[in-house]
Amino acid sequence: MTNTDIRLRDATADDALLLAKLIDIAGEGIPSWLWQQSATVEETFLDVGAARARRTTGGFSFSNAVVALRGEQPVGMVLSYPIDAAPGDDPDDLPAPVAPFVALEIRSVGTWYINALAVLPGYRSCGAGTVLMRHSEKLARAAGYEKMSIQVYGQNTGAVRLYTRLGYTQISAAPVRLHPCQPYYTGDVLLLTKDI
Repeated sequence: MTNTDIRLRDATADDALLLAKLIDIAGEGIPSWLWQQSATVEETFLDVGAARARRTTGGFSFSNAVVALRGEQPVGMVLSYPIDAAPGDDPDDLPAPVAPFVALEIRSVGTWYINALAVLPGYRSCGAGTVLMRHSEKLARAAGYEKMSIQVYGQNTGAVRLYTRLGYTQISAAPVRLHPCQPYYTGDVLLLTKDI
C-alpha cells in the first residue's frame, strides 16, 4: 500500500467512537486514563471519549478531525486546529500526565496545532500519517497560519522520525510526569514546530 491508496474526508459525529480509539492511541493511554475517571458505572472510557468527540466545540471535537481511509476502511485520523491564546490552566493544577503538554502548549500560541495523529495498527508505515500531516499543513495555510506545532514523547522514536522527516524541529521540551498507564516513564515531551 502506498500513500496514493489513502484518501481523506472530514470526520462526522458518527465517527466519534473511532476518534476516541484513535485519540487514545495518539495520547499513549492518557485519554483513556482520564476518561475512566469520569465514567459512570454504566459507561466505558470509550463511551466518555466518544461523547467528547461528538461535541461541536473544544479541541477534541469531530469538527477538528480528518479521517484517512483505505478503500472504505478508516485507518487513521489527525486532529488539528489553531491555538490563538494560551491555555488558562496552570499546569501544576492538572493531572500529572497532562501537565507537560499544557506547559508546552503555551509555546504553541499563534500556530496551527496538531493535537493528535494516529493510524491503526496494521496500517502504519504506509503513508497515511504523512498524508494526514500534509493535509493539516494545507488547512493551516488556507486559514492564514505560517507555523505548525506538534507535541510528542521523545522516546516515541517512530513518531519523532516521521515529524523530523517532514521538516519539524524541536524548540522546547518538558519532563514527563509519571502515571500508571503511561508507557514513557522518563524523558521529555517534545514541542516541534515547522514553518510553512
